[in-house]
Amino acid sequence: MNNINDFLTFQGQTNPFPYLIEVERASGVYIYDKSGKAYMDMIAGVAVNNIGHRHPRVIEAIREQVDKYLHVMVYGEFIQDAQVGFAKKLASLLPGSLNCVYTVNSGTEANEAALKLAKRVTGRTELISFRGSYHGSTHGSMSVSGNEVKKQAFRPLLPDVKFLQFNNIPDLEKITSKTAGVIMETVQGDAGVRVPNPEFLAALRKRCSEVGAQLIFDEIQCGIGRTGKLFAFEHFNIVPDILTLGKGLGGGLSIGALVSSREKMNEFTYNPMLGHITTFGGHPVNCAAALACLEVMETEINYSEVERLGKLLVEIVGKSPEIKAIRRIGMMFAFDMESFERVEKVVKRCLEKGLISFWFLSHPYSFRLSPPLNITEEEIRKAGEIILHSIQETADGMKN
Repeated sequence: MNNINDFLTFQGQTNPFPYLIEVERASGVYIYDKSGKAYMDMIAGVAVNNIGHRHPRVIEAIREQVDKYLHVMVYGEFIQDAQVGFAKKLASLLPGSLNCVYTVNSGTEANEAALKLAKRVTGRTELISFRGSYHGSTHGSMSVSGNEVKKQAFRPLLPDVKFLQFNNIPDLEKITSKTAGVIMETVQGDAGVRVPNPEFLAALRKRCSEVGAQLIFDEIQCGIGRTGKLFAFEHFNIVPDILTLGKGLGGGLSIGALVSSREKMNEFTYNPMLGHITTFGGHPVNCAAALACLEVMETEINYSEVERLGKLLVEIVGKSPEIKAIRRIGMMFAFDMESFERVEKVVKRCLEKGLISFWFLSHPYSFRLSPPLNITEEEIRKAGEIILHSIQETADGMKN
């Protein structure tokens, strides 16, 4: 049976050039193909496997829940221990104003629900986002994403959406009493790991409070420890009105979360009822995995070690003169090169050498890394050397 041919024939494709690794199994920082070749997963499923593949505590939680029950009812009707335990744990790790969790299927659904909640809370329609942003691929989340190339084929999208310049304080005056919500990645991921200035975020928080707009932080990619703190907004000493989470939250299973205050979340309960509904949101198996993931993040991840090893990887890869700039926060990296062609060669050579790196949709002359947070120093050094050698070996004029 030709799995590659079947994959290309029967599965919808996202792009013409998939990696085509035939996955057999995965564990820790490694993915193994069907020939037995090991790949260092320095992307972690694009910031999903933040505690590595198949963490034992996550696997145990999944098995225990599977032995009890799977889906029993649409979200919100039955009391299920996995859902309640997950929501209670997540709320306990957040500031007091973020005390109510609505569990959904994915990050993009969390963003869809956040936009709806902002409109419902304020009674307004205008939404504001930032250039360079990425919030998902559904119509609503695409409407507030900044990549015009990806959006053009699907217009018309949501009306009444404005885009501001990221890190530009004067632009914040465009947030007014007409604005329902301002959505922003606390750290922009797809734009090439863009970290906001603390002064900008403080001014943003102040402006939203002044005009009554809901401040939504999208931490789907940059949350759950990725930036060296459990939540990226902890770096900046401000708190959003609404928080969205996904990706790394499920320990490898699909889950998203919309978090706000109980008072605001009640807007989905009345006038009208069922303001947001989801059949599989809060799936008990996924919630059990997410609770275990949060417990691992709380008890096993050493953030000072995350920072130390992040710096170490920058030191190793940064030895190459072909690296033009590096942006990093925690274990979230962007390495700039002179062109997309150079990036493409490096990413392909890394793959040949058994290391998975990736690129950015909106920043093609950088390659990205987002390894598991519990990666070891030995693994970091090994990865750094593979990447460095791949850069050297693919340099113009060099032969294999």
